[in-house]
Amino acid sequence: MSDDMQKIRFFRTRIPTFKCVPGCHDCCGPVKASSEEMARLPVKSDLEHDVALANLSCAHLGEGGCEVYVDRPIICRLFGTTPRLSCPNGMRPADMIDVRIEQKIERFFREVRHVLV
Repeated sequence: MSDDMQKIRFFRTRIPTFKCVPGCHDCCGPVKASSEEMARLPVKSDLEHDVALANLSCAHLGEGGCEVYVDRPIICRLFGTTPRLSCPNGMRPADMIDVRIEQKIERFFREVRHVLV
């Protein structure tokens, strides 16, 4: 397992979770994710990416919601867990992300190659 993947797994276990408003997809893309995370998601065609971008959405957002929810990128997991990426509907976990973990994630984001989802 790569060093980046180990970091990704570490971060995923430390980002708090919460219930979203059913049917809301306000924070669903377009976003940038690490190449390592994208390599683990289903490949979407250029047309699917173009349509999603034109709709300011994510290519992995389907009629039933996020099609890759279990494997969604770190950035998607952060929405609503930090004041910097607050939920537009005011939803949040009981305890927001630990500031030290958020700083480590920010450092990781600066160090790795990202692609547009």
